[in-house]
Amino acid sequence: MGKRKMWQLLAALLTLGMIAAACGDSSGDGTTGDTAGEATTTTVELAQADGSLLDTIKSRGSLICGVSGSATAFSETQADGTTTGFDADYCRAVAAAITGSADNVQFVSLTASQRFTSLAAGDVDVLFRNTTWTQSRDTDLGGDFGPTTYYDGQQLMGRVSDGFSAASGVSDIDGATVCTSAGTTTEKNVAEAASLEGDGFGGINLTTFEAFDDAVDSFISGSCDILTTDGSGLVGRKAVQQPADQEWVIFPATPISKEPLGPMYRQNDSLFADVVNWTVYATIIADEKGVTSANIGSVDPEAEPELGRLLGLGDDEIQTKMGLSADAFHNVISQVGNYDEIYSRNLNPVGLVRDGSANARWTEGGLIYAPPAR
Repeated sequence: MGKRKMWQLLAALLTLGMIAAACGDSSGDGTTGDTAGEATTTTVELAQADGSLLDTIKSRGSLICGVSGSATAFSETQADGTTTGFDADYCRAVAAAITGSADNVQFVSLTASQRFTSLAAGDVDVLFRNTTWTQSRDTDLGGDFGPTTYYDGQQLMGRVSDGFSAASGVSDIDGATVCTSAGTTTEKNVAEAASLEGDGFGGINLTTFEAFDDAVDSFISGSCDILTTDGSGLVGRKAVQQPADQEWVIFPATPISKEPLGPMYRQNDSLFADVVNWTVYATIIADEKGVTSANIGSVDPEAEPELGRLLGLGDDEIQTKMGLSADAFHNVISQVGNYDEIYSRNLNPVGLVRDGSANARWTEGGLIYAPPAR
């Protein structure tokens, strides 16, 4: 390191020290609020100042991807140690783009409350973990969000034997014990929805759990009257865990919140962000063009110049300018599939279909849309 760079680094560290001192104990009770989180984020930014995370992943030879591990159809750790699901396949897609192989990925299962700390600390490279894009997460947590891969919304689930139906609403859960995960937008959303019901509404008893599996177990046992999370999560749990002697129902028809789910990565690393973003976009564009893992070998770059560029079949590809191989997105589609393949393979079996939903193609009334590969 040259003298000039050394003095610049020392000056930056001194500045950070003064900022940390100014942000010390101001609460009067010996706590320092979120200053520990801020320090963690700053450390990550300094560590990446000399290069992109992309270079680190290339050198390592694998992507470290944070997932749930227990989210039905999105990321589930199987008995043999493998991880399957919609989110898991997007981890594989990013690995294929960077390393050339979808197998070069290490999955790290994280609870909702662990995910942001692990990302900020550099324990994982990226989150594909049913994470909702919100304003506070975009500003307070030292992270950035990529394209929405699944448009969701929070709903409630109760038992028909308790008087709930598809026509039920928030007003019908007055006095109920409502269970969900701790450290999520879910607990805030349901508490806020209940508070808006007015004077005639007595309120709810909100119980949170570190692991959503525990919340589901409590619902099954009857300790909880209502289970709440993203609608997709409720559909998945109902499909695989509803006891034979119970009938569960999901309501209201219009979700109580917007939950755009997608990748999250550390901020101020545009090169790595571009790679994650365009990996997602590549799967969407391939879907728009009808290119699948089965027919990708028959793409004619002259007839489909956008696909030619995207798949590295012509001289005007852009992937090498992104720090990838020219065939990076060809590897993604051939090894993992396009958006519809990833969706249908993982989500259709539990009853989540694209037709008529926000996750349909933009040409079919949905919100799944990608910028042009040009």
